Amino acid sequence: MTNNDTLTVYHDGACPLCAREIAHYRRQEGAEALCFVDASAQGDLGDDLSREAALRRFHVRDADGNLVSGAAAFIRIWELLPRWRWAARLARLPGVTPLLELAYRGFLPVRPLLSRLAGRLSR
Repeated sequence: MTNNDTLTVYHDGACPLCAREIAHYRRQEGAEALCFVDASAQGDLGDDLSREAALRRFHVRDADGNLVSGAAAFIRIWELLPRWRWAARLARLPGVTPLLELAYRGFLPVRPLLSRLAGRLSR
């Protein structure tokens, strides 16, 4: 992998659900291309990403500085992880990415409830 393959992944480390998901990605083959940044513990995430935005929605930044969020961010991660490339290929089919984004936006309002449940389960 080259440096151009590196992604910075901004996540909410204070969210038990998010922490579980990030732990899963960290264990994957290819995770060395991902730099994980806990937005709940960082003050400066760049001029184009506020802490509040990073905590509300999933973001990644590529080596060229391009910032993407939501379903597109997940797809960028999947493209780098060998065991997830199949999901990235499916997501890139015509019409699938907008559907994934719609599903992600539907998930965001229930995320706090799911996060509380994940927190209880991890205790």
